[in-house]
Amino acid sequence: MSEIEEMAGSLGRALGRTPEYRTLARALESADDDRDIVALRNEVRELERRLQEAIAGGKEPDKETMEQFEAAVGRLQASSVYQSVVAAQSNFDRIMHRVDAEIHKGMREGAASRIILTT
Repeated sequence: MSEIEEMAGSLGRALGRTPEYRTLARALESADDDRDIVALRNEVRELERRLQEAIAGGKEPDKETMEQFEAAVGRLQASSVYQSVVAAQSNFDRIMHRVDAEIHKGMREGAASRIILTT
């Protein structure tokens, strides 16, 4: 395994230990265990599939399907379980944004270095 892969694994383990990741994992597990949320997500996916199928076929989606889709999405977004997932994902995304910025900073510094590493 290369040094970069080892460092990536180490970063992944560190991210997995953050409170933000653990909160996200719990929120996702809670959503997966909630039958109402699972049924609602399945309904949204099915309606979305029907809408995409119509669009791909060059047709305008029918009004009833559009209204059903909007209503289902509204019910999903109103759910406290769903809101917990969204909030947890947002918090973890902030961490990942900071990590990404640091990686890019390190890449710029590495590119400016005269030392060439072989992989």
